[in-house]
Formats: sequence, C-alpha cells, structure tokens
Amino acid sequence: MSGAPHHDEPHHDGSRHDESWLIERVLAGDIGAFRDLVERYQRLVAHVVSGIVPAADADDVCQEVFVKVYRHLDTFRRDAKLSTWIARIARNTALHHLEKRRPDLLGDLDPDPERDPLEGLAAGDLLPDERAERSDTHACLHAALARLPVHYRTVLTLFHLGELSYDEIVAVTDLPLGTVKSYLHRARRLLKDALLAADPGLHADLQP
Repeated sequence: MSGAPHHDEPHHDGSRHDESWLIERVLAGDIGAFRDLVERYQRLVAHVVSGIVPAADADDVCQEVFVKVYRHLDTFRRDAKLSTWIARIARNTALHHLEKRRPDLLGDLDPDPERDPLEGLAAGDLLPDERAERSDTHACLHAALARLPVHYRTVLTLFHLGELSYDEIVAVTDLPLGTVKSYLHRARRLLKDALLAADPGLHADLQP
C-alpha cells in the first residue's frame, strides 16, 4: 500500500493540534505519517511492554501493539491524549501476552494486602553468583526492576520511563489515584531494597 504524500506538514512540537494532524494523515492512508507515529511513540511502548513481558518477547509484543494502533486508530476518542491511549493498548497487549505464556505470573496483579511488600526481595534472596553478576549498577537496576511484581513494575515504568502523569497512569491502568501513588511508593521502596541487596555498596548513592 503506497503512502499518500504529505501536505502542509506542521512542525512536530507534540501539541494536540500536531497530534490531530498526525492522526488524520494516518487515517487517510499516509504510511509515512504512520511511520512518524511509530517513531514518536515507540519508546513509550517499549517501556510499557518491557516492564511487563520477558525481554525475549518484548519486540514481538511491541509490533503487535502498533498493529492494533493502526487497525483501531479510527476508534480513538480525541478527548484523551494519544500517548495515553497507546500506552493503554501496550499494557493490555502485554498483559494478554503474559497471560497466554505464563498465567501464573499474573497472580501478583492482585496482591495480598497482608503480605510484606519486601518479601522475596531480601538480601538473602540473592545468590552469591547473582551478586557478582550484578556488580554493575546498570545491570543491578534492570535485574531488580525485573524482579518487582508486575503491578509495581508497570506503575514505576509508566511514571519514570514513560513519563506519564498520575492521571495518565490512572487512565492507562484503571487503578484509583490513591492506588497508583501507593504502588509507586512501594515500587520505589522495593527497587531500592533490591539494589541494596545486590550491592550494599550502593547505600550512599541511594540516599536522598
């Protein structure tokens, strides 16, 4: 399918006007505009997806997300931000993929309120070999993030990597605002404790 030529292309400044123009061009069959859309939101989608599914599956899930975006863009209601709508598709697609691959991994989406949020991430939970492998701070961070329960990891990823606001995260996840803030607080605490468990020498660097 050949792309329609660009006409009167505006400066891409991230504004709602620019967003509407991009949507209209994609709906008109402009493949070049869809490539622009993918380029603009691929980082957000990658952050959302990689915060939920195993790394080996992330690329395939991201591709599936953009296929759904292309097929269903005509259903997008303009009263929301396109980034929020796309992030919601990314989250739902990733969760569906995870459910098909490993249904047991979704058990932590409804956490036990009586369970200690630090359970499973204590220092003793890391093997000596894991400590050695995670001596690099960057590797430690990714390893610790991957060990977080899905619901905490998702909110943390949306806020810090996806750079979504609290209200946008509420729209993406269907969680109450108070729950989003609580999950974010606990996720940060879990991540900090997991990093310290992997490398106690990071203690000074993690102080406020």
